[in-house]
Amino acid sequence: MECAIYREQTGERENVAARQEDGGCESVLDRLAELKPDEFAWIRLDDPREDELQRLGKHLKLHPLAIEDAVQAHQRPKQERYGDVLAVAVKTLWFVERTAEVETGEVMIFLGRSFALTVRHGALDPTVEAARRLEEAPQMAGLGPVSVLHAVTDVIVDAYAEAAAQVRTDLTELERCVFSPARDDLTEQIYSLKREVVEFRDAVQPLVPVVQHLTAPPDDWPQQMAPYFRDVLDHLTRTDTEVRALDDLLGSVLDAHLAKVGTWQNDDMRRISAWAAILAVPTLVAGVYGMNFAHMPELDWRYGYPCALAVMALGAGLLYRAFRRNGWL
Repeated sequence: MECAIYREQTGERENVAARQEDGGCESVLDRLAELKPDEFAWIRLDDPREDELQRLGKHLKLHPLAIEDAVQAHQRPKQERYGDVLAVAVKTLWFVERTAEVETGEVMIFLGRSFALTVRHGALDPTVEAARRLEEAPQMAGLGPVSVLHAVTDVIVDAYAEAAAQVRTDLTELERCVFSPARDDLTEQIYSLKREVVEFRDAVQPLVPVVQHLTAPPDDWPQQMAPYFRDVLDHLTRTDTEVRALDDLLGSVLDAHLAKVGTWQNDDMRRISAWAAILAVPTLVAGVYGMNFAHMPELDWRYGYPCALAVMALGAGLLYRAFRRNGWL
């Protein structure tokens, strides 16, 4: 648990020692009880225990359903209002280059009149970068708890854009491999990347209406925040468009690859058929003269054997030439 106290108007920050083994939660609760009217607290929790969140939620008057959502961490991007507390669920997302997989986590953000509570699940922690941005821009922190919501969502949306660029790079490499002369079966790689893009899309698309709602802040929010949330929405919309394009393009790449595989199979079948036709000529001649009837023409002819071989070679050669000219071989 980490806790920082921000003074509105000035944006000054005071860190509360909340990592003590003798009860960091108690020190935070004690400091929250002493908050002045011009101060607000930002409490940051990472994969909290349910009892820890219950104690903190009781002091902050969080709804039991909100606490349940924060503990379970399996929510779609959404926003809910429980009385004076606004709860926003956002998916964190990052691209693992080594495995070409999109990993996701979750951040729940609770905003009250005098506090902001973030509950993180997953390896990516956007609150660290968000805290750094607020420290570099104290005028933003001076706007109250809503500045925390903006900072966290801004960091997460920036991470979306970076992940989309990395997925685009992988897709470009797949396209190059699909349309190369090599006969590699890339169906599994294409489908795997498409599955990751679908997971990416499920994190981005539901967040768009949530941020759209934030661009029209309620009366109890500083109206100066509206342009900042519009900027976040602009970045998010561009990423959403990029992800949709990646999804469509992957579908086209998969279709193109399957069509190429079908062409390979047709080429193989034509080669097999051509060679079968070529081998049919000597097989026919040998089959006729292998029937071992007593009275067959040319059986006693001195040049019958070389003539039969010549007919086989000539027929096979003519067929080979014809198939080569038609592109079957």
